Amino acid sequence: MTIIVSHPHREKTDWWIKQLQALLPNWTIRPIDDPGDADAVTYAVVWKPATGAFLPFPNLKAIVSLGAGIDHVLADVELPRRVPIIRTVGTDLTQRMREYVALHVLRHHRDMPTITANQRERHWQQLVVPPATGRTVGIMGLGNLGGSAALTLAALGFETLGWSRTKREIEGVTTYAGDAGFDGFISNCEILVCLLPLTEATAGILDAELFARLPRGASVINAGRGQHLVEADLVAALDDGQLSHATLDVFHVEPLPSEHPFWSHPRITVTPHIASLIDAPTGSRIVAANIERFEQTGHVDDLADATRGY
Repeated sequence: MTIIVSHPHREKTDWWIKQLQALLPNWTIRPIDDPGDADAVTYAVVWKPATGAFLPFPNLKAIVSLGAGIDHVLADVELPRRVPIIRTVGTDLTQRMREYVALHVLRHHRDMPTITANQRERHWQQLVVPPATGRTVGIMGLGNLGGSAALTLAALGFETLGWSRTKREIEGVTTYAGDAGFDGFISNCEILVCLLPLTEATAGILDAELFARLPRGASVINAGRGQHLVEADLVAALDDGQLSHATLDVFHVEPLPSEHPFWSHPRITVTPHIASLIDAPTGSRIVAANIERFEQTGHVDDLADATRGY
């Protein structure tokens, strides 16, 4: 029984092999470019696999995504659609996203970008903002990560709204669903957080039309995928004051090129895709446990739905 591992950075491929081999001593674990007997390969653990990467392995039982999203797997036009995809989600990743969302919502709420700029100018200005109970925050995407983040914001006292494809019920959060609920949701969001999965329906959703429907001076946090954002529309909305600030953790091209205008825009905060970065010990334990459970039962809680894209 062989597990193959693929990551764009070879040192990370080697690291995952080492960690997983220690946790799964009865398995053979190899890099995807040196798989040994292709017929013996039953699981693939991957991040951003190359097109056609899975075609040589006719006995694959499942593909394991090294993250909560599966868009990087579905991007393979030669993907064998019969093979289930397992997401890597756990309490550690959820906690990290809760922390990231709370941190940056509070930064926008307390207008820390202005305070930081004032410090550089040695300018003393006591800004008065409402308490959290007087601020409305909306989260797009109410899956594991979004639902948990919404609960965190509600616990902090924010008027918290949530929007998803289908209706969800979350204590302390006013939820909306589908196209019919979008207007009521978006028009009230003073701070908007995008945690949507990337699908054909959500690509480019953060565009000029959406920004125009937000209250003037709203701020945006994107920790979903870079392809959710129309970059030129964001810059235009920031420059004309429709948006006050944006925090971006994900980008169309990663790493973000050094010449990209986002780096120097005064109203954009760039973070290098760290919102819910999988950590070494926890990630390997989650992956190993999911493979063992799927091998035994043919099911895991984090099985993705490829037709929906998440």
